[in-house]
Amino acid sequence: WSLSQLPGGGEPRRDPLAALVLRDNVRFRRRIESTYRIAIDQAQTEILIASAYFVPGVQLQRALLRAARRGVRITLLLQGRYEYFMQHHASRAVYGVLLEAGITIYEYAPSFLHAKVAVMDAPGAALATVGSSNLDPLSLLLAREANVFVRDDAFAAELRSHLLSAIEDGHRVELQAHLRRPRLMRLLNWVAYALMRIAIFVIGKRY
Repeated sequence: WSLSQLPGGGEPRRDPLAALVLRDNVRFRRRIESTYRIAIDQAQTEILIASAYFVPGVQLQRALLRAARRGVRITLLLQGRYEYFMQHHASRAVYGVLLEAGITIYEYAPSFLHAKVAVMDAPGAALATVGSSNLDPLSLLLAREANVFVRDDAFAAELRSHLLSAIEDGHRVELQAHLRRPRLMRLLNWVAYALMRIAIFVIGKRY
């Protein structure tokens, strides 16, 4: 199963399809990110994403916002505990635009979140992914990563059940509370985000 076969068509699919999607610095520089974007564009009613480090690039943000505008219910489960300065603060710099679009964000705090999974419906059969890639520039631009994308209703339903259970242990981020966060926190968020964007520019990457 290749990337070009991701569109599922309108007929229910009985046999599971699975693909190993790689990211490296030679042949498959943007493969995981582009596969995510195709899957998000196919989603009809629901997208669930769990990512320890979440700083989506411009194209990935646009895909999520397009999905939200067409009425797809999007829920993100993200790292709630402080682990690394850059990832922690840069991710919160993009919360506002996502929350304003109606995207729901939960932060997981019972322990460090290391999940990198997603589930979304699509024509033909639901699509799910499990792998090593976070949705941040380190994973999507620099690191060697591997994700398995599976088109199968049963697999997606089981993974969705686990995600919903984890979400119950998360804290929902409310838009108004996010907008009222202390000035120092807002400053740190945008400093981290700016430094990350500058670093991406310096190494000659587009994100």
